[in-house]
Amino acid sequence: MLGLGNWERRVEGVDEEDLDVVRLRRLLRRAYSFSCPILDENGRLLPPMFGEFLEFYIVLVRHREEQPPGLTPRIWGLSAGDRLFMGRKVTGHYTLAQVRPNDNVVFAATGTGEAPHNAMVAELLSIAHRGRVVAITCARQQRDLGYLNTYDELERRYMNFQYLTLTTREPENLDMRLAHYVGKRYMQDFFESGEFERASDLKLDPENTHVFLCGNPNMIGAPLRDKIGSDRYPKPKGMVEVLESRGFSADEPGKSGNIHFEKYW
Repeated sequence: MLGLGNWERRVEGVDEEDLDVVRLRRLLRRAYSFSCPILDENGRLLPPMFGEFLEFYIVLVRHREEQPPGLTPRIWGLSAGDRLFMGRKVTGHYTLAQVRPNDNVVFAATGTGEAPHNAMVAELLSIAHRGRVVAITCARQQRDLGYLNTYDELERRYMNFQYLTLTTREPENLDMRLAHYVGKRYMQDFFESGEFERASDLKLDPENTHVFLCGNPNMIGAPLRDKIGSDRYPKPKGMVEVLESRGFSADEPGKSGNIHFEKYW
């Protein structure tokens, strides 16, 4: 949990706030996943928890429809040496605990949802994991892929690792006149159409594959549970529905499975 007071400075170019005296005294807090630099300053693989600092992967939110963004404009206003609240307790069940040495592992993320996958990729590669490891990230533009160069380097070094990227706002996603036009590419469509398996040469087999999902809730599509315990899928279709139609099952409290995700908002 990271936080800053409403009294802290915000960067310019974001929606204006109008806070009363009571709200100005409040502490803004939000849960963030730890990220991981993966490679040290000499380009060597850096297993998780061996660094001298904590890394977080945070995008500046400038506009929101419901209310002006509160926390990220203040985080982006920080300089080295400024204070930042961090909760003492680390929580969550988004781990590699159920992955066996020969299992294939797929990490699917949107935007900054890539953060927790960095540490898990580094851990698997550092212990010479025998199964395939494929990371795929969907962002608006290539410039939004913050770890692209690092993952490209991992792909060159490790035969069992592959990095795939999707975009939704590049010219080839928007301009039908281009010869290489592909349309907006969303994670759910990429998996449901079979394009993922063709691009990765990896069969999505629930017997030996774990899929980790982090990012936009619409991409994840966590099942909605009603009062009598029955599940129904949200619309539009998310990754959980796509994968469960292939024989996978969601890993939730009291119910183990091979689709892993956490709910942040």
